[in-house]
Amino acid sequence: MKLLFQILLFLLISYLMGCSKTSTKTKESITTKNPEIMYSEAIKEFESENYDLAFEKFHDIELKFPLSNEAIQSQIMMAFIEYINLEYDSAIIKLEKIIKRYPSYKDIDYAYYMIALCYYERIENPDLDGKFNVLALQNFQELINYFPDSTYTKDSKQKIILIKENIAAKHMNVGLFYLNRKNYLAALKRYQKVIDDHFQSKYTPEALHRIVEIYSSIGMIEEAKKTASVLGYNYPKSKWYKHSYNLVEEKNFNKTKKNNLFKKILNKISSNNEK
Repeated sequence: MKLLFQILLFLLISYLMGCSKTSTKTKESITTKNPEIMYSEAIKEFESENYDLAFEKFHDIELKFPLSNEAIQSQIMMAFIEYINLEYDSAIIKLEKIIKRYPSYKDIDYAYYMIALCYYERIENPDLDGKFNVLALQNFQELINYFPDSTYTKDSKQKIILIKENIAAKHMNVGLFYLNRKNYLAALKRYQKVIDDHFQSKYTPEALHRIVEIYSSIGMIEEAKKTASVLGYNYPKSKWYKHSYNLVEEKNFNKTKKNNLFKKILNKISSNNEK
């Protein structure tokens, strides 16, 4: 009886230990195999600004549950962490892959927006950052075209206005470079580009004035007058209109002065001939 009791006691202890291990494994399984819980934990690390740890947790979700919504969102969050760390090119590569793989994902507009931001935030100087101006403009415009009702559309439109101002500033600077070197045709093309493509820009009045300067310099006075008239009609209070008006008046005065001098010479010649 004593031996039987010991055997039963051993079996009972073994059974209880087995249950305990099974329970522990079940808890571990729930913790490690539920993508929602894992994503929640990763977000907590992200919100605590533990970006490296958060990145690892998001990456772990992607590896273990590649077909889950949490895996897609984790990829977006990893790209966002790279964006925070100013690793723009790496972020863009990740976001472009997400767009190709999951074009119908519910938050895919955010991926488009983030790509545009990665280019936009590298615009620092209108003289040096022409490439980023163009790429940011293209990507913000793409977002607006594909997702007109997106949460990010309004901000994209505002940033496009700033980008176009930057592009117009670049054309103005290059135009002035050519103008100072009397390369009038090259300068004219730059200023005309501002008027044609960026007519809402603050640089448009100056661009019109510079065209008046060019026409005046090469003797196309009538064209200068017409351009000055356009400038005066659209921007009557602009300082550039005043400059253009003074320039045209000066040219008119000089022209009249030359004509009067020419008439005097002719009259003198005529008088000498009569004598």
